[in-house]
Amino acid sequence: MNIDLMQELIYPIVGVLHDVRTELGPGLNESVYQEGLELELQAQNIPYEREKTINPTYRGIAMEAIFRMDFVCVKNIIVECKAVNKLNADHRAQLFNYMRLTKLRMGILVNFAPVYMEIERYFYDPNTNSILTYKGEKLKGIEVNTVFDE
Repeated sequence: MNIDLMQELIYPIVGVLHDVRTELGPGLNESVYQEGLELELQAQNIPYEREKTINPTYRGIAMEAIFRMDFVCVKNIIVECKAVNKLNADHRAQLFNYMRLTKLRMGILVNFAPVYMEIERYFYDPNTNSILTYKGEKLKGIEVNTVFDE
């Protein structure tokens, strides 16, 4: 995995998130930030899909269950938006599962609501089925294996 290249690819998306937050401020509903993000992605000509659906598979058979990712930008960066008091392990598990199910290697978890916006960037290594920090280190303190047991 080329962590430096992935950091470069993710950088413009983080800039867009900051633009949205600067414009809208803290404390709004998640849907408001999602709409603002969509408008800013359009304004900056960044390709994206909103509420991209995925169906998990069971032994190679597509299931009827549906997951909706908030955004997939530039075809390979999942952006999961929140507007909560504080990000928690459940929010991270949601992003990590999307990354594992889609095999997309980059994910951003953003919390627009607090006074100081939270942005967490992660990478997925499909060879080891591991989630890595923005610096390329394996996560510590989060039980990734419980999320990824198959």
